[in-house]
Amino acid sequence: MLEVYALYMADDQSNDLDEFEAGLLTWLVQSDFHVEPWSTSKAAKAFKVDEDTIYEAVASLSRKVPNRIQIFYKNGALHIAAD
Repeated sequence: MLEVYALYMADDQSNDLDEFEAGLLTWLVQSDFHVEPWSTSKAAKAFKVDEDTIYEAVASLSRKVPNRIQIFYKNGALHIAAD
């Protein structure tokens, strides 16, 4: 079991998140986009940035903390679950 935990921790680069990415991850954890469809435009408005900034940050989160974020397609919409 310890080996699995070590592997999990090796994939987690939480310390490498910049301030914006960390804030977005926190917001995703507190949001219900695992149930409600994801909206890049709503996220951009909430953070007062353009949509490209949101896309880049979500992509970065999926690389840096893949075990903490799941992006999936359900019922015709994207959803994002985070913990």
